[in-house]
Formats: sequence, C-alpha cells, structure tokens
Amino acid sequence: MDITFGAKGADITDRFRAYAEEKLTKVTQLLPRATALDVRLTRHADPHVAIAGGRVEITVHGPGSIIRAESDGPDKYMAFDSAFHRIMERARRAHDKRHDHSARRRTPLREAAAAGFEQVAITPADPAVVEAVTTGALPIVTQEQQEAENEWSPVVIREKRFPAKRMSVRDAVDQMELVGHPFYLFVDEATDECAVVYRRKGWSYGVISLDDNVAETGSEADTDSQRAVS
Repeated sequence: MDITFGAKGADITDRFRAYAEEKLTKVTQLLPRATALDVRLTRHADPHVAIAGGRVEITVHGPGSIIRAESDGPDKYMAFDSAFHRIMERARRAHDKRHDHSARRRTPLREAAAAGFEQVAITPADPAVVEAVTTGALPIVTQEQQEAENEWSPVVIREKRFPAKRMSVRDAVDQMELVGHPFYLFVDEATDECAVVYRRKGWSYGVISLDDNVAETGSEADTDSQRAVS
C-alpha cells in the first residue's frame, strides 16, 4: 500500500517519515485491501507561543470506504500518535466487522432442506399444521388485521434492561469512555441510588440523579453542584 505524505507550513523530515511508516504497517495488517494511505501535517502558526502545535490527519482509502482520523498536539509526533490511535480503533472495528460477515456463509435452500434445516437452526412446520392452513381449517391472521388490532404510534420506544452495577462516579465515567457512549447509567455506591453520568463540552462531565425531597421548581439550578471525578 502506498503511503503519501503532505505538509502545510511544516516540513516532513526523514525521521518523522520513518517513524510514521513503521507504525502504519499495523494498519495495513488489519486492512490488507486498503489501496492508499495519506498522512497530512499542518502547522498551527501562533505568534503568542514559542513552539506552535500542529495537526496530523491520517486517511486510509479502501474499496468502497474511507477511514479517517485527525488530532492536534504540541508537536507532530504527539499529534501523530493520537491520530494513529484513533485510526487503529476504527481499523479494528472495520476488520472485525468484515470477518464477522465473512463467517456467516449462506446455505442454499436445497442443502438446508436435505439436512433437515439443522445448519440454519430452523424447525420445519408440522405437516398437519401445513395441511390445516391449506384447507382453511386453521384461520390465518393477516398482517393488516394484526396491525389494526395494535394501537398505531409514530414513536418507537425500545426497551433494554441491564444488570445493576454499583460503582463510584469516576468508575462510571471510565466505563462510559470505554464503550464510547455519551452517557452511562449506574448505581452510585455513595448514595445507593440510580444515577447517570454524561459528557459535557470540553473535558467535563455531569451527573444526574433523582431525589424525592427536591421541590419541583422547573429548574435544576437550585440543586446543581460540582464533583471532582478526575
């Protein structure tokens, strides 16, 4: 795979090129079908600081898809390491997804029927039931009738239940960052009550909990407080 380097307001040294190429070989191992990889370095000219930072953008081109990550840093090596970490995470997800789909081989209907549908985990219908449906002895509920019986609503609400986990607020923040979600539901071990941590702008987080003793004023400003989690 060809690796192309580009720069704006900065120089690509031989040392940086060798450093980047050595690390990017891991991307080619995860994405062997990738056709090209671009590394672009941009220097941030800031007259108020002695050493200006920079941004590194990494783009992986493949058949029908593009994976891209970028990051800023006080120097090009730190910016590259941060962008490389993000590109590896996305490359692993693409690699795992591709192998998951390739493992699911489609079984022809004739082959599945000859094996009694054992390979596809399908239980054939009882011949007596098929005969009853064919002759009309067993009533058939059409999709239109079933939809008419159910109350129609344009809002679809999905329900999920998870085991309750007692942990500290900091542990909840760590778990939220690991799964990559903007919020995380848990049981606060300090209060033994359900709470939600969520990501705010910048490197700050919030905690939402319920209290029956708090008056409903229509605003949460009266009970807003800060808690260090880092």
